[in-house]
Amino acid sequence: MSYEKKNLPLVVIFGRTNVGKSTLFNCLIEKHQALISDVAGTTRDANWAQVEWQGKTIDLVDTGGIMDIKFLTQRKLQTTDIEAKVQKQARNLLKRADFILFLVDARDGLLPTDKELVKFLMKTIKNKKKILLVANKADNPKLRSSASEFNKLGIGEPLPVSAANGSGTGDLLDEITNKLPKTKSLQPTACSLQPKINVAIIGKPNVGKSSLVNSLLGEERIIVSPIPHTTREPQDIELEYKKNHFILIDTAGISKKGRKTAKRVKDKNTLEKFSILKSLAVIKRADVALLVIDINEGLTKQESKLVEEIVKKQTSLIIIANKWDLIKDKDPKHYTREINIALPFAQWAPIQFVSALTGAKTEKILDLVAEIYQARHITIKENSLNKFLNRIVKIHRPAKAKGIKRPRIYELAQVSADPPVFKARISQKDTLNESYLRFIENQLRKKYGFIGTPINVYVERNKNVHGLQIKQ
Repeated sequence: MSYEKKNLPLVVIFGRTNVGKSTLFNCLIEKHQALISDVAGTTRDANWAQVEWQGKTIDLVDTGGIMDIKFLTQRKLQTTDIEAKVQKQARNLLKRADFILFLVDARDGLLPTDKELVKFLMKTIKNKKKILLVANKADNPKLRSSASEFNKLGIGEPLPVSAANGSGTGDLLDEITNKLPKTKSLQPTACSLQPKINVAIIGKPNVGKSSLVNSLLGEERIIVSPIPHTTREPQDIELEYKKNHFILIDTAGISKKGRKTAKRVKDKNTLEKFSILKSLAVIKRADVALLVIDINEGLTKQESKLVEEIVKKQTSLIIIANKWDLIKDKDPKHYTREINIALPFAQWAPIQFVSALTGAKTEKILDLVAEIYQARHITIKENSLNKFLNRIVKIHRPAKAKGIKRPRIYELAQVSADPPVFKARISQKDTLNESYLRFIENQLRKKYGFIGTPINVYVERNKNVHGLQIKQ
């Protein structure tokens, strides 16, 4: 799939494990985006974000910590090890970087690994002007002074900072923006004026979420592995496609066991717990959720719970039936029926049969997301809703929830959009059956679309009802 890439300078944070790369990343972007822990190798996929400073914009990337230099230097090394893939990804990012922040630990002092990584950088990058030496954890005057020992690395004077308390980070951003090449745009692009469509990719572990993101991007941006929870933290990835501005958010796999773990106090410091909580939080800020399922395995209660969570948060939904290439008898109608039976409360969600591995049918997903985003913002005029209400009550008269009197709907009004919310106004003494609200919802979809979008229709009661009288 082809998409437009922004011509922003790429700044990469690089260094060994536990020097505070993710803490510095979060500090510079002023968000708690990157997952932080004392466990070496917490960061796997590179974290990306835009940073604006003094009217200039850059792409900032947090890479996984380097634990074994051989994965950087031995290009022909064949391995499926996750750490090897993490460090291979870091090497590729360094080659693309316009500027590199080489991070060291002022508390630990100069270590042999730091020297080895500098040697690798000099062989790979060759242009020392692209490298800025940053001594992190310089939390007091003594540590700032002792950072001078890093001069032995031969890549310039170290800039002392403390990512934990933010000291020195303003000077760091000044240094970055002043030294970046002028050939690339440092200003916000035109797309920054477009609305951003937040798209969350969620699902159980190993259903192909990261492979789907890579397929949409047309490059291996996210590390893919058969090991559950390879992805530990949500990844915000920006792309422009057909003049739309998307934010793809890849999330950690959410399993039934993991959800239970997340609720137990004794496990509250586990990486899996934090990964899952972050994934669930992503649903709330997403406009559209892509629920990825393995069509070979069928649906479980776990997917049902995830869809309930999506509907509860009023997020739009597309069901991505992945690994379609492995199905021998490709009968979309049959599988659509099976999915709708398993998820009866989300039959309004479109189903897309794809293969993230081969890229088959994935090119249609972003077009569908854009269509659904527009549907979320549909606003229906009062006159149109009046005519609509007149028509549907003739098709099916309002049904009472209790009592003898058949209710009268005096008004159907749209309260808000994104997502669409409607109110049906009746008298104080009337009741309206829940099934009739579903009938109104279905008729709204039939008439106005609202593809892939939850609709909320509620009852409002007034003692003194005034307004349009509908013949019922």
